[in-house]
Amino acid sequence: MSGDSSLPCHVAIIMDGNGRWARQRRLPRIAGHRAGAKNIRRVVKAFANYGVKYLTLFAFSTENWSRPQKEIHGLVRLLSNSIDEEAKALHKANIKLRHIGKLDRLSVELRRRVKSATELTKDNTRMTLCLAFDYGSRSEIVDAVRCIKEGNVSPEGINETIFSSYLGTADIPDPDLIIRTGGEIRLSNFLLWQAAYSELYFTPVLWPDFNKKEIEKALLDYRQRQRRFGNL
Repeated sequence: MSGDSSLPCHVAIIMDGNGRWARQRRLPRIAGHRAGAKNIRRVVKAFANYGVKYLTLFAFSTENWSRPQKEIHGLVRLLSNSIDEEAKALHKANIKLRHIGKLDRLSVELRRRVKSATELTKDNTRMTLCLAFDYGSRSEIVDAVRCIKEGNVSPEGINETIFSSYLGTADIPDPDLIIRTGGEIRLSNFLLWQAAYSELYFTPVLWPDFNKKEIEKALLDYRQRQRRFGNL
């Protein structure tokens, strides 16, 4: 299906189910997060091979900071341990890494490494991988309003295009397809503005088990949709 014009240009994924995957195997939750992190590289490769130009992964939400400190430390440590190696792999594959969300709650050193990873890959053209870390859509929208006000944009000058340019996804097309793994049927504060006309696909498959076969199912389902964007 590579290069097929009926495939989505931008796919966004809510990666859910790591904890349940671990619990089913009587493993600690962090083991599920490790398995989920390993799956990211496989999923990125698969979507790149299908010709998808933008892939956004919801890795850590603003609400996730309320989880137990042990789990939060484990998740941040996973990012810290993998960011350099993953950046090199993405660069070799000609994939651009972009972060959306906040970084100010991370250590100065980890912030530096995230920025270094995005700088390393900034000129790559095969795919743009957006990692949504410490991201929340309502916070993103509020921040956009604040920036518009600080920029002294006149009320008459504000339209959807201008507003979108103040979001973290500025210059990235809205997602054509949003996938949520793990069985829940909600967006959980993810890309609420950008998802206005996205096709939604929910699967009970837990994120660590979301493999090439499951990706194929999601893409085939998308191809059967009729996208009218409000028209007849």
